[in-house]
Amino acid sequence: MSIKGKAWNYGDDVNTDFILPGIYLELTDPKDMAKHAMEGLDKEFAKKVQLGDVVIGGRNFGLGSSREHAPIALKYSGVGAVIAEGFARIFYRNAANLGLPALECPGISKEVKTGDDIEIELSAGKIIVNGSKELSFTPVPEFMMEILSAGGLREYIKENRAKW
Repeated sequence: MSIKGKAWNYGDDVNTDFILPGIYLELTDPKDMAKHAMEGLDKEFAKKVQLGDVVIGGRNFGLGSSREHAPIALKYSGVGAVIAEGFARIFYRNAANLGLPALECPGISKEVKTGDDIEIELSAGKIIVNGSKELSFTPVPEFMMEILSAGGLREYIKENRAKW
């Protein structure tokens, strides 16, 4: 599985209120949430993001509340993955459960700038920036690839329930 798009670098300590401000917590439709993705840092993000684009973070991406709204807003805005130097644990788990790849890559926020072209090869653990620079992360294990391919944990369970 490969993801290609433009990078959006937001640095360290991107909290869930930056990703989806609390004023939108009453929204229940993922498409409505997507219209406000990253609004706490970048009011134009939802208008400019393209399918497959990648959000880049530094340390502690997704800190704050445990609500699923933040990764839902990113996923439905078209974001193909989030790559950061580190994640808040609950954001990381929510992203995986929802089928949004959350990848840890040391030094990524210093190596990738907003607007860079980025290609991610999930099972190879490889990130290619602007067609030449290569960065590495721990490859996504096969079982997690199956969950991501299914669209998240709920869909994976629905598809595989009969096997258990």
